[in-house]
Amino acid sequence: MNQLHPIMFAGTGSDVGKSIVAAAFCRIFRQDGYRPAPFKAQNMALNSYATPEGLEIGRAQAVQAEAAAIPCHTDMNPLLLKPNSDHTSQVVLNGKPIGNKDAYDYWRGKGQETGGERIDFRQEVCAAFDRLAARYNPIVMEGAGSIAEINLKDRDLVNMSMAKHAKADVILVGDIDRGGVFASVYGSIMLQTPEDRRLIRGIIINKFRGDIRLFDEGRKMLEDICGVPVLGVIPYYKDIYIDEEDSVSLEQKRRQWAEGKVNVAVVLLRHISNFTDFDTLERHPRVNLFYTNNIADIQRADVIILPGTKATLDDLLELRRNGCAQAIVSAHRNGKTVVGICGGYQMLGISVADPDHVEGDIASLPGLGLLPIHTTMSATKTTQQVTFMFEGQACQGYEIHQGVSDTDEAILQTDHCIGTYIHGFLDNAPVVNFLLRDKGVAPAQSLADFKEEQYDKLAAHVRQYVDIDRIYQILSDND
Repeated sequence: MNQLHPIMFAGTGSDVGKSIVAAAFCRIFRQDGYRPAPFKAQNMALNSYATPEGLEIGRAQAVQAEAAAIPCHTDMNPLLLKPNSDHTSQVVLNGKPIGNKDAYDYWRGKGQETGGERIDFRQEVCAAFDRLAARYNPIVMEGAGSIAEINLKDRDLVNMSMAKHAKADVILVGDIDRGGVFASVYGSIMLQTPEDRRLIRGIIINKFRGDIRLFDEGRKMLEDICGVPVLGVIPYYKDIYIDEEDSVSLEQKRRQWAEGKVNVAVVLLRHISNFTDFDTLERHPRVNLFYTNNIADIQRADVIILPGTKATLDDLLELRRNGCAQAIVSAHRNGKTVVGICGGYQMLGISVADPDHVEGDIASLPGLGLLPIHTTMSATKTTQQVTFMFEGQACQGYEIHQGVSDTDEAILQTDHCIGTYIHGFLDNAPVVNFLLRDKGVAPAQSLADFKEEQYDKLAAHVRQYVDIDRIYQILSDND
C-alpha cells in the first residue's frame, strides 16, 4: 500500500465527535487494506484503559485501536491527565503516573520534576508519535477541545503544533446539532496563523438532524467563506454504539427509574471514572440503567452499582453525607443486588485507610461493611489486563487502581453482593446473565461480536456521507 500522510481530526470544540470520527477512519483504513493506528498526544479523561503491557492510556485511543484491529499501546496516548479536582490532575506519562500537577503550572508550561529532572512534555509526545509512525500507516490523529484556544496556543501539545510535527492533513470537525456551526467553523479557521491555516484541508459537519439536502446551500456558503472544502455532512445516529470517554456524554445519560424494566442504578459519584463499564448493561433492551444519587430510586432499584472513582475516600464521605450509603445498605438488606467496581469495591468493604495521604486529607473512613475487606491506599498504581473465571467461563477485563485490599480474590462474592477491581467486568456475558437471570432476561450477546458489528456499522455510516476518495487524494498529495 502507498504511504499516506497522517490525518488529524481537530475540533471546533469539545464533544463535537472527533473521537468517533477518528474511530470510524481507523476502521475504514483497515477495511481498505492499510494498517492504521490512532494517536492523541494529550488526553484529559477519567476513563482510561490498561494496555497489554499493563500501562495506562485514555479509553478513546483504546477504542480506536480496537477499531483498527491492533493492540493498544502507550505511544497512542503518551500523555494522560486524570483530574483529581478542579485544579489538579494526576499526570500519566507513557503509561505510568509521575505525580500530580496544578492546572495553572501545567498550562503555564512549567514541565514536571521527576527524580530531579525536568520532563519536556513536547519532546515526549513527539517521540511517541515518531515511534508510532514508523510502525503504522496512516496515523489517525485526534485533537483536543477547540483548535482556536489562542490563549493556550504557545503551549499546545495536541492540536496544530502536533499536526505540524506530524506533517498531518487536518480535517476540522464541527457539531451542527449544538448550533452556531458557521461561526465556530469559520472562527476556528480564521483564528489560525497563515501557516497553520494551510494545514486545514477539509471540514466535516457532524451530528446533522433532518433532511440532509436542506444543508446543500449551507455547505456551499461554508466553503465560500472558509476557502476549505466540506468533505462530508454526517447525520446524527442512534443505532450505533461506540464507547465514549468524554464527561459530556455522562451528562446525557438517563437519570430516572423506569416502570416495566430491570432497573440498574449506578450511584452518581462526584469523581466517577470508567463509566464505560456500564455501556453493555445500558444497551440491554430489558434494562433501564440510570445514574442517580436519589435515595428513593437507589432503594427501589433491582441492581445497585457503586462505580469506580478517582477519589475513593472523598466520594465515600459524600455518600455518607447525602444518605446514599445508608440507602445502599438498606437495599441490600432487603435482598437487592449490590455490585462494587474498583473504588466502589473498596467502599463496600469494612474500612478504607490512606495513612500516607495519597488521595488527600482524609486518613481513614469506615466502609459500607457489605464485603469483608480492608483497603489501604498506596502511591503504587496497579494497571493490567486480566482473564478470570465466572460461572465456569473464561472472561476478560482490566485493572487500573490505587490501593491494596487484604484479599487475593479477583472477585469477592457474598449474599447479594459482588465486589471486584476488574473494569470491563460487566462486559462479559456470564456476568450479565448471572445478574439478570432471575429477572426473566434472555442471555446476552457476545461483546466481541457486538463491537465488531458496531465498528463496521460506523464505518459504513461515515463512508455514506463523507467523500472518502477525496480524503485519500488529500492524504496522497505530495504538494
